[in-house]
Amino acid sequence: GAGERVAVLCQGLGIGNLAPELEFNDPNGKRIALSDLRGQMVLIDFWASWCGPCRKENPNIVKTYKKFKDKSFENGDGFTIYSVSLDKNKKSWQNAIMHDQLGWPHHVSDLKYWQSEAAEIYRVRSIPTAYLINGDGIIVGKGNSLRGGGLAALLANLIK
Repeated sequence: GAGERVAVLCQGLGIGNLAPELEFNDPNGKRIALSDLRGQMVLIDFWASWCGPCRKENPNIVKTYKKFKDKSFENGDGFTIYSVSLDKNKKSWQNAIMHDQLGWPHHVSDLKYWQSEAAEIYRVRSIPTAYLINGDGIIVGKGNSLRGGGLAALLANLIK
C-alpha cells in the first residue's frame, strides 16, 4: 500500500534549510554539538576576539540574549547562542568571552583561525556572520539582517 510520506528536509545554508551539524570543543575541552540545543531558538554566531566589528556587535547580542532567553517561541522554547570563534589563541578567546560578558554556555572553537572547520561548513568568508535556527534546527534568519537590532526584531516576531 501507500507508505507514509516522510518530508525530508534539505540540509543547507538557506532560509528553510536544516542547519548543518556542528560539534566542537569549548574552552574546557568539552564537546558541544549544535544538535544538543534542539528545542530552543539558537543563534549560531561566528566571531573572534581579534575582530573589531564582532566585538562591537557583542553588546547587542548580550542584550538580546538577556531579553529573549526565557521566552517561548512558535517553534522553540527559550533562546540561546552557539558561539563559534575563529580565534587561534585560546587565552585571547577566553578573555574576550569574559570581557564582553558572553554569559551563555555554548562557546566553541577549533582554534584554527580562518581554517576553522565550522567556518568551512557554513562557508563563512567574513565575520561577524550569524544564522538563527528554530527548535527544529531550521534556518529562519541569516546574515546582515541579524546585526544591530535585527535579531531582536526577528525574535520578537517569532514569539508565541
